[in-house]
Amino acid sequence: MRPATEAELAEIIRATNAPISVRGGGTRAIGAARGAVLHTGGLAGVELYEPGALTLVARAGTPLAEVEALLAAEGQRLPFEVPDLRAMLGRVGASTLGGVVAENASGPRRVQVGACRDSLIGVRFVDGSGTVVKNGGRVMKNVTGYDLVKLLAGSRGQLGVITEVSFKLLPMPEAGATLILSGLSDAQAVQAMAAALGSPFEVNGAAHWPGQGTFLRVEGFSASVAYRAARLRAHLAAFGAVEVEAGTDRWPAIRDVAPFAARPGDVWRLSVKPTDAPGIVARLGAEAVLYDWGGGLIWALMAPGADLRGRLGAFQGHATRLRGDGPGALHPEPAGVAALTRGLRAAFDPRGILSPAEAEA
Repeated sequence: MRPATEAELAEIIRATNAPISVRGGGTRAIGAARGAVLHTGGLAGVELYEPGALTLVARAGTPLAEVEALLAAEGQRLPFEVPDLRAMLGRVGASTLGGVVAENASGPRRVQVGACRDSLIGVRFVDGSGTVVKNGGRVMKNVTGYDLVKLLAGSRGQLGVITEVSFKLLPMPEAGATLILSGLSDAQAVQAMAAALGSPFEVNGAAHWPGQGTFLRVEGFSASVAYRAARLRAHLAAFGAVEVEAGTDRWPAIRDVAPFAARPGDVWRLSVKPTDAPGIVARLGAEAVLYDWGGGLIWALMAPGADLRGRLGAFQGHATRLRGDGPGALHPEPAGVAALTRGLRAAFDPRGILSPAEAEA
């Protein structure tokens, strides 16, 4: 199924009682499709772009690459640095804006500007009864129904099929620099990243790649970047020598988890308290790890079929398997959260037809 209009999509949903799995470009979905696949690629096109207002409105099936090229021509970008995980996940296709929102896909810059949902200011979607719902607006000052806008981000198509999204944008920076600390243990790296992120020097990337280094990024006007990089270097002197590298060429590999792309095994994404991260990694027995978000995000490469949840036991945070086979890819919800989820699903999808893949959790 590939509707070309929102009205056609609504009619498809109203006319079916069978399960539907929503797919954009197929580059980010977790787990196998269950039921008929509904492709949103026919709902494509930029509807409004106002560079002066830093606002973009586009249909959900619009390719991400098309949007990024359009913004780059005006010296602007989506704030939240969308990861491209195709190589790591072994997938092809073109990522879509709707898929980005449905997964709340967010890269290293999240530590400064927030996640995808924090830049989302409006959304249209068709719920499980076939009703078209509009929430939010097309300008940054419009926050009508803002909670519902955020609710759809990360919902993975369980509450409705997104048809249109509105974003606030940011200008591209004039310059950037990467500070590199070498030889730190995982615990020392987390401390150094916390010191950098807690400083007044506006760090917008903080990652640790064991064996390669600890990386910190600053961006902005050239003079400001030079000043802040120098001050940050002095601020981190207690952690050892700090190299300052012009540019930000290292960050796409961190953003896209490139170190795992050519290596076999399961890939897990863990969201944790940064201070807990080194201890959690010590219990994993992972073949490789990559820390992002100052330690709040752990990418773990595990042996195929490794029982990550059994090794960890109870911990504060959640773990999702993005690559690998078998049940249990999604993190089990606590009883209270599960009850809230069921209530939301009952309200937005009373027939229970949308994206039943979450049953594998």
